[in-house]
Amino acid sequence: MAEVLATMVVGPLVSMVKEKASSYLLDQYKVMEGMEEQHKLLKRKLPAILDVITDAEEQAAAKREGAKVWLEEVRKVAYQANDVLDEFKYEALRRKAKKEGHNKDLGIDVIKLFPTHNRIVFRHRMANKLLVILKEIDVLVAEMNAFRFKFKPGQPEPTNYLRQYNSNIIDPTNIASRSRADEKKAVVSTLLAQVGNENLTVHPIVGMGGLGKTTLAQLIYNDPEIQKHFELRLWVCVSDNFDADSLADRIVKENGCNPSGSSAREKLQNVVSGKRYLLVLDDVWNRDEHKWERLKSYLQHGGTGSSLLTTTRDDKVAQLMGTTEVKNLKSLDEIYIKEIIETKAFGSKQVEQRSRELVDMVGDVAKRCSGSPLAATALGSVLRTKTSKQEWDAVLNRSTICDEENGILPVLKLSYNCLPSYMQQCFAFCAMFPKDYEIDVQSLIHLWMANGFIPEQPGVCPETIGEKIFNELKSRSFYQDLKSVPFEQKYDTFGRIKYMYCSKITCKIHDLMHDVAMDSMGNECANIGKKLSKFEDFPYSARHLLMSVDEADTILNASVEKGSPAFQTLICDGHVKEDLKILSKYNSIRALKIKRGSFLRPKYLHHLRYLDLSESEIEALPEDISILYHLQTLHLSDCYYLQRLPKNLNYLTSLRQLYTHGCRKLKSMPGGLGHLTSLQTLTCFVAGTDSGCSNMRELQDLDLGGRLELRQLENITGANGAQAAGLGNKKKLTELELRWTHGDQEAQNNNHEEVVEGLKPHDGLKVLRIYSCGNSTFPTWMDMLNGMVELKLSGSKKLGKLPALWQLPALEILHLSGLESLHCLCSGAATAVTFQKLKVLFLSNMPKFEAWLDTDVVPGEETIFPEVEELVIGECGSLTALPKAASVITESSGGVDTKCRSAFPALWNMTLRSLNMFDRWEETG
Repeated sequence: MAEVLATMVVGPLVSMVKEKASSYLLDQYKVMEGMEEQHKLLKRKLPAILDVITDAEEQAAAKREGAKVWLEEVRKVAYQANDVLDEFKYEALRRKAKKEGHNKDLGIDVIKLFPTHNRIVFRHRMANKLLVILKEIDVLVAEMNAFRFKFKPGQPEPTNYLRQYNSNIIDPTNIASRSRADEKKAVVSTLLAQVGNENLTVHPIVGMGGLGKTTLAQLIYNDPEIQKHFELRLWVCVSDNFDADSLADRIVKENGCNPSGSSAREKLQNVVSGKRYLLVLDDVWNRDEHKWERLKSYLQHGGTGSSLLTTTRDDKVAQLMGTTEVKNLKSLDEIYIKEIIETKAFGSKQVEQRSRELVDMVGDVAKRCSGSPLAATALGSVLRTKTSKQEWDAVLNRSTICDEENGILPVLKLSYNCLPSYMQQCFAFCAMFPKDYEIDVQSLIHLWMANGFIPEQPGVCPETIGEKIFNELKSRSFYQDLKSVPFEQKYDTFGRIKYMYCSKITCKIHDLMHDVAMDSMGNECANIGKKLSKFEDFPYSARHLLMSVDEADTILNASVEKGSPAFQTLICDGHVKEDLKILSKYNSIRALKIKRGSFLRPKYLHHLRYLDLSESEIEALPEDISILYHLQTLHLSDCYYLQRLPKNLNYLTSLRQLYTHGCRKLKSMPGGLGHLTSLQTLTCFVAGTDSGCSNMRELQDLDLGGRLELRQLENITGANGAQAAGLGNKKKLTELELRWTHGDQEAQNNNHEEVVEGLKPHDGLKVLRIYSCGNSTFPTWMDMLNGMVELKLSGSKKLGKLPALWQLPALEILHLSGLESLHCLCSGAATAVTFQKLKVLFLSNMPKFEAWLDTDVVPGEETIFPEVEELVIGECGSLTALPKAASVITESSGGVDTKCRSAFPALWNMTLRSLNMFDRWEETG
């Protein structure tokens, strides 16, 4: 797939370097003074190379070795030029900060931080670097002429690529459920028929890649009969690594189980012991019978009727594992393939608006797909931007019919090649992630930004462009398995994961799409998931590396002594014990994630844009971190021991995301936070009393979005101090947490009321959580939050009455705890009360809570909690019963029949604990 490799790595990279060479900063701060002629040559020669890139790529694809070598050399020189231009840009930012007083404020030896930034020394050093690059470009241009590469326009980039994505265009789940209904019914029946079988049964689904094996397994897994039949359902994607212990560990962790046991085997056995369970092993490749028997031995402790459902492309794997008849998945009927193509190619257009000429061609396109829904999605997505018969013919001429030898990879490759170059770059970067890796979409976009993959658009922030790129790739099935998860995972008093508003999106990549990304990147991306047998296996040429193995520091430190890595992205997901050594060898790095921060030496990390130290044990960041003028994202979440932020943080003027939630020992924010005018995300602001710390007024002009937690609000003086934050103007905020220090309520109760009134948010807020507020009444602005999905009130001991929460039309999650003065959930209702959309109700530690409704309110015909699925009540010693529901009277030939309704007709899970006066469940028939 040479053509994919070239398109991915070379074209977008050279384009990015060309844009940097034209940056206004280079001229504004005269960092290229004395090198003006070389600068002009660079700006002139880069477009000349870009003009012939397409022709060179096509020749490399045609197995012309010289063209391939030339492209690889272009790539190498482009990376060097990228680093050099970043050094110039860094120098421009340094001079800007110096002009604003940063050197003076640092208060440390600036010469040690910037040993080569004397203007004369800098000019001499950078002139030499620039000359080397220009000489190499001259050689490339000479070879370019010798090869007689010609100008060819690259892949056109229609403006509608970055349109607003419409998620209602197609419902792939609906098509899948209709098209595979018979297969699903057959497998479900087989699974249910094992009810009396004491042996563990294994049911394989086998078929070519892209036929929808995983989709069928998901339909079976989520079938209502299956959910009711099995006490426990588990899912894990196996892929290449079939190690019994690591699989056992993953099955436990990835399904949210928390069993006892000293080993992975014991934990898994304790999870399944005595329970009828269904375990899906997705994408199995293992042919080693010994490995399979070992895993199966771990799974023998389940209840009668336990089953495994496996998916694989390999008939031999299916025969090895299966105890029942293998389910060979057939190609999808052409009628469904055509439906997928039409919905993708024509989008939301009505049938009468579609070109009849193009509609007539859908059948020819469908024949290329050989019954593969993934191929149909890919081809249909390619055709979405083609509006003429000639363009459709061109796509058909370039596409290969899927067959058993090549599978659907040629079609997926075509889909990839038809993307604009910046989208190719964004997607192929994901080759760094292992197969079935759960990718945080927001972090992915920030990593794209750090590496310069997102094109600039005047007046549009890069995060917005990144979201549109992701949505476009998602609509083309480059990403799948999107899942909404809470911003941070917390546990309730019962030791279970709390139900919270899901504001974070994760995704995965289909294994065949992952193959396309891997082929595109070659050695540019790598991941290490286990200890290396020898350090010669270390991927020194990788630009982007993810390490999910513990003690990644040991591998890195041993490897860096033997060579110089070329990392631009280094993600260490595992536990680390030691500092990274010889940090000067990491001087090209743009993005770094590691759970350790004491080793940081910012003077070696000038190119850094993304720094994630979350969950590390650092107590303080080095003061000179403020010289990282390129830094865009700083992750410090859950750094429990972190006590302070650098006092000169305000000089990080490129900073766009600052994650500080979970830093429980942080006592204040450094002064001048309002100078960070690019800041889009600040997850936690701590109101301090130290001299020089930021007050609420520093937030006023920041255009913050997403989640914001305000802590130590007892330090805010009155309504004016609170209003200074300007929360009402922050329309992009979705989650707001207001926290007073626990135990402060007695001293400043009146001040609490003024402050909470002054912290009025905009009316589109999705989540409000208030902790330890000393108010006896609710803020007056509460009833305007008509879009609120989650409300949590905790530790407000004096709050004796709630507003009409049932009138909040979007409320789905209600969490009340520690409201020691609350007697009644719904007070002052003149008519029947109904929480129309509430799904989760959590009531805890409210000793005076005794009534659901005022005593004079009679339940109406409407159910109080028609949609509640999860009910948790604990430590409510005065509560005697669950709410009453109205009776329903019906007449029949046999007379009058009276039935009771349930107040919770949709209930799935209920937990009751420490209810000393509880003696009645008002059920209901």
